[in-house]
Formats: sequence, structure tokens, C-alpha cells
Amino acid sequence: MDSISSRIAKVSPSLTLAVTNQAKAMIAKGEEVYALAGGEPEVDTPDFIKAAAIEAITAGRTKYTPAAGIPELREALSAKLLLDNNLTYDAKQICVTAGAKMACYNAILAVIEEGDEVIIPTPFWVSYPEMVRLAGGIPVLVETKESTGWKMTPEQFEEAMSPATKMVIINSPGNPTGAVYTAEELLALGEIALQEDIIILSDEIYEKLVYGEAKHVSIASLSEDLYNLTITVNGFSKAYSMTGWRLGYTAAPKALADAIEKIQNHTVSNATSFAQYGALAALQGDQAFIEDLRGEYDVKRQFMFARLKAISNIRVVEPEGAFYFFIYTGQMGLKSTNLCDKLLSRYKVAAVPGIAFGYDEGIRLSYCTTLDILNEGLTRFEQFCREH
Repeated sequence: MDSISSRIAKVSPSLTLAVTNQAKAMIAKGEEVYALAGGEPEVDTPDFIKAAAIEAITAGRTKYTPAAGIPELREALSAKLLLDNNLTYDAKQICVTAGAKMACYNAILAVIEEGDEVIIPTPFWVSYPEMVRLAGGIPVLVETKESTGWKMTPEQFEEAMSPATKMVIINSPGNPTGAVYTAEELLALGEIALQEDIIILSDEIYEKLVYGEAKHVSIASLSEDLYNLTITVNGFSKAYSMTGWRLGYTAAPKALADAIEKIQNHTVSNATSFAQYGALAALQGDQAFIEDLRGEYDVKRQFMFARLKAISNIRVVEPEGAFYFFIYTGQMGLKSTNLCDKLLSRYKVAAVPGIAFGYDEGIRLSYCTTLDILNEGLTRFEQFCREH
């Protein structure tokens, strides 16, 4: 259709949502599907968070809010960033958005102009390149390796840079690999960004879900210079099991924060009013829920790693964060979409093809499900691998 803009024509649909929807459609038809493709916690939002939102509705807090969010929530986020991340942001530097996805997109729109390049390590979260394209920018993909734990090295960063480089995206802990950058690794990347004034978009949505000896570090906390170059993105979906609430936020130097707020003013106006009161309760309430959730995921992570290591024709790196395994499947001789189609249609196991993340010789499996589903799904996956 000629009336569709060229900007949209460049954008690919989300394969992660496509796989999830296909699995849901099969389940709706009565088929038994072992869904290992999901990107959201299987547990419900804690009751005290839901109660706060219900109370806000009952009290009539259902009108427009300031574009960047209710003052109480921005103040609470300022306190959270200081306590958890050693980051000092005034409430005016924080913008509450309709999900961390929108926070990322607002940040990209605020910085990127037509023809600007954005460096994105692969495997990447599916939406980063498409957001860059929508903003008129050019994604520059840097292929990471198992040998470096799926993390971009300083040498790779330098090789990918050009005079057109305007931004680099760092996602730690990462989706789909679960990779967690150390403070030393972040500092090495940050020093390169500083040399050319390259803005850093630091997506930290999985910060609470780290395991073993791994520690989450916010790159903006490592120096004042890095703070002045970084837009920190986070949200409530993963840690508080609030995926459908659509609440994220950016924290940035004042000039960038003002630009992001301006975008918000002219797009969604504000994040949902009563959902913001739920988020406020999430920050101010008992945080034991998060530790319980993290502990459950760690058990599943270790169980899944032991199972996957025993399969001879795949390779896997132990993830240190998030709730995914990114599995190298190149030895099977199947491209990722074909592999996932066969796995779903014949073995009733839903996985996400690696091509969605810019890496066609791998697939993503998620362990944010019940242990029973995980166990049976892995049994079927093992059978699939033996037969291919």
C-alpha cells in the first residue's frame, strides 16, 4: 500500500511476540504447549501493589498527571536510584513512561537524528534496532561471542565506531543472553564512549535478577563524566511482575531529561495515573517479594543449566542474570526459525528463534515458568536435539 511510510516499511515485526501469540493460539485450541518463550514472570503482581492502584481509582486519581509522572513517584525513584545504584538524580531528571520499552524509545528519539549510527551488541533485545530505524538512525550491529560471555569487548566497540556514531546501547543484565557486565568491563567501554562523546543508553530492566557472584552495576555510577553521557532506563515489569501495567522510567542529565519529557508531552501525555500509584507502593513496600522471586529463578536457572550442558549437539553459556538461556544450535544445521517451527509443531515446545535477536545460529529459552513445565519442556527439547 503506497500510503504506508518508508519508515515503517523498514521495521520488522516482533518475533518474540509472534512466537508467544502462536503458542497461546495452540493452547486456546486445546493443545498442550510447553511455553519456554516468555519474557514475563509467571507469578502475579503482589497484592499490596494491586491494592494501591485500586485505592487510587476509588479515590478518583484517574485524571491526567504531569507528563513526567506524579511527583511522589519521581521522588521515590530518585531515592531508589541513590540507594540501589549509587546514582544521584533529582526528581526533575526522571521521566515515568508507559513501560521501559517506551523509555528506551524516548531516549533514542531524544538523541538520534537522520543518519546517526547506534552501536548495538548482538544478540540484542529485539526492539533496539527497530527503534533506531524508526528514529531515522542506523543500527550498527556488533556480534559478540560465547568466548566473551556474549559481551562486547572494548576492541569491538572501537572497531564499530565511526564519525557518525551517536549512541551505544548496553543491556546488563541482558536479554536474550543473561550476560552481566562487570564494573571493570563497563568502565573500559565507558572510556571509549567518553573519547568521542557517545551517548550511552543503559537498559537495566533486569537489574534485580542476578545470580551467584554477579553484581549489577549502573555504568553512570562509575564516574561523573559517564554520568553526564548516560541515559539510565529501568522499569517495574520484571522485578515486580508488573508487565501489563506498562511502567518504566528514564533518568538522565537535565538537558536530556527535558528532551525526553518533551517527547512524552506530545505522545502519550503521561503514564496511566492509577498505575503510577501502584508503582509508588511497589517502591515503598516490602521488597522481600523480589528476593523470593530471584531465589526461585536461581533454582530454575541451575536446573536448566545442568540439563542443557548434558546435550551434546548444543553449546550454552551459564547466564548470570535475567531469566533466559541463549543456546548455540549451529551444529544442528537448522536456521533458528526453522528449528523453532519444528520444535513447536512436533514437540509442542515454544522457543524464540535467534534471528529475532540478530543471531541465526541460536535460540532463546526462558525459565520464567513453573518447574513442571520447564522439566517437561526440557525433556522434549532434549529429544528434539537427539533426533537432529
